[in-house]
Amino acid sequence: MNIPSIPHGLVLSDLKWKYLCRSVEKGRNILIVGPSGCGKTMCAQSVAAAYRDPKKFFVFNLGATQDPRGYLIGNTHFRPDCGTYVSTSLFVEAIQVPNAVILLDEISRGHFDAWNILMSVLDERQKYLRIDEHPDSPTIQVADGVCFIATANIGNEYTATRVLDRGLLDRFTNIIEMEPLSLADEMKLLNDLYCNIPGIEPIATIASFTRNEVQKDTSKLSVILSTRSTKEMASMLVDGFTLAEIAEVCIYPLYSPAGGVQSQRTFMKQLVQRYLTT
Repeated sequence: MNIPSIPHGLVLSDLKWKYLCRSVEKGRNILIVGPSGCGKTMCAQSVAAAYRDPKKFFVFNLGATQDPRGYLIGNTHFRPDCGTYVSTSLFVEAIQVPNAVILLDEISRGHFDAWNILMSVLDERQKYLRIDEHPDSPTIQVADGVCFIATANIGNEYTATRVLDRGLLDRFTNIIEMEPLSLADEMKLLNDLYCNIPGIEPIATIASFTRNEVQKDTSKLSVILSTRSTKEMASMLVDGFTLAEIAEVCIYPLYSPAGGVQSQRTFMKQLVQRYLTT
């Protein structure tokens, strides 16, 4: 199997990249899990670009809709000349494109009705979508070679997420677990992206501290600084912001001030203070 190089900006082990590439080649259903901002969506986009026609890559954010049926199937209309009919969705069109890669982003934030609709679509033995429950309703078959990739945030801190139904989880034969970057990997990524601009090390170090802290049984923090956050902060260094200014608008708002001097925000201010004069 010819494995393409890991794209610039994506930090993933060689083994997981190889496994991901094989999964797409064989058209498996893939679930990418990990904390927010660790690169799950970028990972899906990267492997799709490496193996499939970009015009055949479709993204559906399941956490962005409260109308799963309209989003995934379509809307029912009535016209006097033809009666009731369904205007099908982009999802219905996408699953009929041979060799398409379909990203089901934020599946853990999806509505239960969305999960029910996807059950038959993702089932290897079925691979179809019923437009309606009426006996005469058309059945849409999933085209050959279609690969589904879903992303999910896993963890108690993600309050809008749901524990994935076991039946839905079983539809994903391949699971890729992404973790927050180590300090060394974070430093390398940010330096590569922003040409070793001064000030990268404190940002990476503060982020790494939060990731280690939340793993403790007696953690003083409930939220980590994600790689998405550190990339934004590094880009602000390029634009001339100081670490103090960056912390004021990008770090402190993530942490609650409840509890006064014992609050998470006070804890983070004390942490950042160590690096303001270095």
